[in-house]
Amino acid sequence: MPLHRGGNGRPENEELLRLDVNPFFGLADPVGQMASAPPKHRLPEGPVAPSTAYQLVHDELMLDGNSRLNLATFVTTWMEPQAGVLMAECRDKNMIDKDEYPRTAELERRCVAMLADLWHAPDPAAAVGCSTTGSSEACMLAGLALKRRWAARNADRYPASARPNLVMGVNVQVCWEKFCNFWEVEARCVPMEGERFHIDPAAAAALCDENTIGVVTVLGSTFDGSYEPVAEVCAALDELESRTGLSVPVHVDGASGAMVAPFLDEDLVWDFRLPRVASINTSGHKYGLVYPGVGWALWRSAEALPEELVFRVNYLGGDMPTFALNFSRPGAQVVAQYYTFLRLGRAGYRAVQQASRDVARGLAERIEATGRFRLLTRGDQLPVFAVTTAGDPAVTGWNVFDVSRRLRERGWLVPAYTFPADRQDLAVLRVVCRNGFSADLAALLVGDLEWAVRELDAGGAGGAGGAGQVSGFHH
Repeated sequence: MPLHRGGNGRPENEELLRLDVNPFFGLADPVGQMASAPPKHRLPEGPVAPSTAYQLVHDELMLDGNSRLNLATFVTTWMEPQAGVLMAECRDKNMIDKDEYPRTAELERRCVAMLADLWHAPDPAAAVGCSTTGSSEACMLAGLALKRRWAARNADRYPASARPNLVMGVNVQVCWEKFCNFWEVEARCVPMEGERFHIDPAAAAALCDENTIGVVTVLGSTFDGSYEPVAEVCAALDELESRTGLSVPVHVDGASGAMVAPFLDEDLVWDFRLPRVASINTSGHKYGLVYPGVGWALWRSAEALPEELVFRVNYLGGDMPTFALNFSRPGAQVVAQYYTFLRLGRAGYRAVQQASRDVARGLAERIEATGRFRLLTRGDQLPVFAVTTAGDPAVTGWNVFDVSRRLRERGWLVPAYTFPADRQDLAVLRVVCRNGFSADLAALLVGDLEWAVRELDAGGAGGAGGAGQVSGFHH
């Protein structure tokens, strides 16, 4: 008998003679020369060649800003090629399918354990946490846990007669406003005053009452890069409890600072070493050094996260505990976070964050040395600083919004904005120095800033917007 038989007969089903070809495998009319352009706001009637589709999208995206020159965003804009390869290998894995992707789930668990140890949880093995799509989701989850714990303590009054409130500085990131709006919690905000641009411990404690679910402190304000005094807030709440019996937990929004302070400010006590700190969040995609979007939320113990919030789902054959606002999401970012933890270790993170802080401090000093700007912060906490114009007689006829527009002409994205209540009179430029923003790039920025100032001094403001100018930056 021959080793192989040819297809001499015709099968009953002629379709068996055809290959099942994926439409993506074939070119779409390669001789059509794209006689008609595909529509922008409805699906085209038919396919186009993959190379054509790529080029159309690629060319339009060239008009975006250069992410490496974006000094507005906190998110990571550079990773090693090996991390990119790992992410490409995992982009089709659904993070929620823990039974199907047990090793990805294990890497998530290890990251939680590493963060619990880094943030000095009393018993890292007992701390609980999860990955999220970013700090905003992590904050929502932490806020939900605070509200549910408060509701359990006030079951006789809530929801019939009590409305919960959350105390925070007016400088918090917008996700906290969203939380209060979405989950019907009263936001009690401590306003800015004078040269204090974040929460005041005594003022925060004064806003607390029996309906307060917690106090939010920010380790690294997005407005100016400064750390809020977490230990002092906890001390003020300790004193409040000794007088009134009210026990108010603290959540630390460590979106950026929770991945900076443990390496550069080891003596700063802000984390689970403070018994009143119930939960902490961070953005893995900010100073955690991972591409967007991954965040982390941790609670000091299982008691701090009400069990009723954790869903145990029998999904695709496995019992899966989950606490999240969404469901399906790629596992690539979690894998990249573990890669970065493994790759750098404590010493590597310390070196990377110190380099960013050195760049920020050096850049702030050079900008101050021009004599045209006044520093509000100096980049010595987060590698972030805010500056305003020096005022008369050093600066006349232009403002920070004019500077921001001029720098855009050279490719730099430096946000200009006004501060919130009660400092709406103060307009600033903010500079975020991330890994990949080198001292050489900082020197180029200084040169372009000096050019912008010369242009503005020569009368090139071109319609100064004033302090009420609306900024396009919301990071």
